[in-house]
Amino acid sequence: MDIPRWVCLVILLAQLCATCHSSDSSVSSNGSPEQSQKLLDFAKSRDFSEWMIGIRRKIHENPELGYEEFETSKLIRSELDKMGIRYKHPLAVTGVVGFIGTGKPPFVALRADMDALLLQEMVEWEHKSKVPGKMHACGHDAHVAMLLGAAKILREHQEEIRGTVVLVFQPAEEGGGGAKKMIEAGALENVDAIFGLHVAPHLPVGVVASRPGPLLAGSGFFEAVISGKGGHAAIPQHSIDPILAASSVVVSLQHLISREADPLDSQVVTVAKFQGGGAYNVIPDSVTIGGTFRAFSKESFTHLKQRIEEVVTRQAAVQRCHATVHFFSEEKPFFPTTINDEHLHKHFEKVAGELLGSHKINDMQPLMGSEDFSFYQEVIPGYFFFLGVGDNKSERYEWVHSPLFQINEDGLPYGSALHASMAISYLLDQHRKFLSAEGGGHDEL
Repeated sequence: MDIPRWVCLVILLAQLCATCHSSDSSVSSNGSPEQSQKLLDFAKSRDFSEWMIGIRRKIHENPELGYEEFETSKLIRSELDKMGIRYKHPLAVTGVVGFIGTGKPPFVALRADMDALLLQEMVEWEHKSKVPGKMHACGHDAHVAMLLGAAKILREHQEEIRGTVVLVFQPAEEGGGGAKKMIEAGALENVDAIFGLHVAPHLPVGVVASRPGPLLAGSGFFEAVISGKGGHAAIPQHSIDPILAASSVVVSLQHLISREADPLDSQVVTVAKFQGGGAYNVIPDSVTIGGTFRAFSKESFTHLKQRIEEVVTRQAAVQRCHATVHFFSEEKPFFPTTINDEHLHKHFEKVAGELLGSHKINDMQPLMGSEDFSFYQEVIPGYFFFLGVGDNKSERYEWVHSPLFQINEDGLPYGSALHASMAISYLLDQHRKFLSAEGGGHDEL
């Protein structure tokens, strides 16, 4: 009589173990290297790749500046409609926020910026900008195409999404602080973390680069009007020369870095605008100069801002001129430092390693460039990385913000697959943590 009970107990335990193992397997399979490779293969398929390239070229031909991305926004919404993806519009004038998944927690966001630059494109090719003086010279056209690509991948694999992916199509990254306005409009509502990428022409296709902690500098703009007294160039003693005063200011501003800043605390002050006079023999009444200042700490940034105003006004006074300084904090809000979350860095290394191979992940040094993605990182954990779009056969490339800027469109599938894989894997990890915290680690998903 005891033997049959013992046998039944063994059979019952075996069945329970098999059920638990099956449940664990269903969870882990979605985060496997095979799954990541499947997403990349899907993105690299001919039809998918050509569709994404076509979107990028349409946007490239019709560049729009910050808060003017009406046609770009319309194209995005049209593609989301075709996919059956729900979205909100407008946010921050032209912004779009889409939603894929269960509509329930956890939430993770993927971001792309949409705006172009005031540059005349000098690359002669079939899809050159059709708008004189405007160009996608920073790859935002590719960013939009890749996020739409990620949306299509996620839509095709919606059953694997254990939560909600938020697609953030943002206006006005180029100095307009579009990210800040998107946050104010509620784009990050319920979102736990956010990922973003930027094309990198110096990296080969299939290679990525990033780092934990500070990645890009905080930045701001300034403009100064230095006023004197105009007159004939042949009798300068009857004038108060603002060009001489402005020249002294430019030189003195460089001393803020060479003689006041800690050499181990990276900072930059660059005067990139100098306008004054229109004739060879006339001293003008005023000169306008402007530029940018950058630092990796709030303390250094605040100190630079203070010293720039002091140097401009006091150096101008030495030359008997009057100066006013403007920082445009409303129109062009100061960008915080881009700081990558340590835990999300580990997540990035895991996902990118599975998708590309660990040897394709480069550790990079911080750059003095800036990104308004940093506004998101001030609110929630965020991670930003660079995606290779260089010519694998050439060592020559044009960096961003150049009229000769180009990208290798073979890199687009990698960006869309990384976006999708980062989101799916992040939500899966969060779901596992939730199950573990609830004591339901073996529940069916």
